[in-house]
Amino acid sequence: MTGAGTRPRESAAPRPPARAPAQTSLRLFVALWPGPRVRQALAACRDLVRPAGSSPVATEKLHLTLHFIGSVPAARLAEIEAGLAVPARAFTLCLDAAEHWRGGVAVLRAGTVPPRLQELHADLAAALRRLALPVEARAFRPHVTLARRAAPRPQSPTPVAPVRWRVTGHALVHSQPDGRYLVLRRYR
Repeated sequence: MTGAGTRPRESAAPRPPARAPAQTSLRLFVALWPGPRVRQALAACRDLVRPAGSSPVATEKLHLTLHFIGSVPAARLAEIEAGLAVPARAFTLCLDAAEHWRGGVAVLRAGTVPPRLQELHADLAAALRRLALPVEARAFRPHVTLARRAAPRPQSPTPVAPVRWRVTGHALVHSQPDGRYLVLRRYR
């Protein structure tokens, strides 16, 4: 019996939330993933150099891609996570050159590539080959994409304050179907 102002107890247990169907494949890449301080500095550069009418990269998506892997069977995720655990030494990366590349891409790149970044890139390429995963043949040009669909700029690049980034590891990232990025594993 219930009194005035009280509700009867429901007899049925609450239903569990609906689960999204498991993905059979995952779109993956390996990146340098910035912390909050570096991310805000990158966003400030983006806001300074991006041309009117371009599409800025969302602040939470700013990163430096080391290797794009592409779609792989979800069943291989544990193997890939383990295989990308390559040793690396910390280094400082200075992103100091804002440029507009062909294809309408505004970037912030490293004027000088630290040897330890080159080593990490090469070690990860070797790990990807051991995993029978693709490795891009183009030369490695470390950069952070700031905006897309940027009109070409004939003038010289916009000067920016250098973004100094103390890199202590890399990350395996899932590019989700809804466009968000999910860091699956961080390597220190």
